[in-house]
Amino acid sequence: MSLLIEPEILATLLQDQHLVVLDARFSLADPKQGRVMYNREHIPGAVYADLEADLSGLVIPGKTGRHPLPDSADWQATLRRWGINKNSQVVVYDDGSHAMAARAWWLLRWAGISQTMILHGGIKAWPAGHYPVTTEVAAVAGNQADFTMGHMPTISAQDVMAQIETEGERRRYKLIDARTYKRFRGDEETIDSQGGHIPGAVCHPFVENLDKNGRFLSADHLREIFTALIGEDSRPVFYCGSGVTACHNIFAMELAGLSGATLYPGSWSEWITDPRHPVARG
Repeated sequence: MSLLIEPEILATLLQDQHLVVLDARFSLADPKQGRVMYNREHIPGAVYADLEADLSGLVIPGKTGRHPLPDSADWQATLRRWGINKNSQVVVYDDGSHAMAARAWWLLRWAGISQTMILHGGIKAWPAGHYPVTTEVAAVAGNQADFTMGHMPTISAQDVMAQIETEGERRRYKLIDARTYKRFRGDEETIDSQGGHIPGAVCHPFVENLDKNGRFLSADHLREIFTALIGEDSRPVFYCGSGVTACHNIFAMELAGLSGATLYPGSWSEWITDPRHPVARG
């Protein structure tokens, strides 16, 4: 099944009873903006998926990152509330960066929802084809579906620390940071309390998965990029500021036909809550 769906294809599926559309627009600068944009207009039938209320768990200051994974029971309850089951075909969209959509995609795959796609180009690509929009909030019938969690691999801070303390060729993981180069180097940090990166990590900003028009690069191009980053014998582990944009890199890996990438959900904002964790700069 394709991981991306084009607007002209989605437009033909809006009446499909197995289809669930999620609007994942969200702004870190203004957490209310996504809901405002959804209320202003959205794809007919779309349900709003809020990064902080739905796609993240409880933040515990000094212990978790800014967007920890939702508790598995809570996430399953959210899926049921949205009317999703194992046979659902889910399409997620955001403002066009694909970052929030990729977070939702990862969580859906985590719960075993394999038929999940991202709308290529996001909501920006939808009006371009003169497709319908609405202000009507979708009336969704919940269900009692069962889900099996853990379909996407994760790694803990303790595992990352053990990796750092392992020497040379014995290291199994290749840490890849999805933030900007300035934040990675520690030259500029506008969100978290401390700049820098996890020692041993390399930087691949998630925006580099896209071309100048905001569309994903070809599978061959992405495969070339990630193969060079990871090497032949390492297991890729992706992180970012809070576990959101790292999912963009994992999605791009899947587009490239490179499955099995691991997410460090807590990411940088969790890593720096423990003063025993080393920090690299430059």
